[in-house]
Amino acid sequence: MTYKVGSSWGSGFTADVTVKNTGSTAVDGWRLNWTFSGSEKVTGAWNATATQSGAVVTATDAGHNGKVPPGGSASFGFQGTGAPGSAPTGFTLNGVGCS
Repeated sequence: MTYKVGSSWGSGFTADVTVKNTGSTAVDGWRLNWTFSGSEKVTGAWNATATQSGAVVTATDAGHNGKVPPGGSASFGFQGTGAPGSAPTGFTLNGVGCS
């Protein structure tokens, strides 16, 4: 899994996220959770549906990118408000910790 801030400005930022399947079986539907360390808020996403409760974000596949074969990946992005502080923590994919 990679998380990278694509651009940032005074009141917001965009980020790109790639989920990689390092296992030996296909992932059929994914849900990625993480926790922001500051006051960041997700305002929109592409190639995923993103919701936020407090500092915790949940991104789910967009259907067309829900099946990830072994060694494959799915990417999505989002826009947020606030200044992106340190990298988010607590990433889980379908309830299993990942980095």
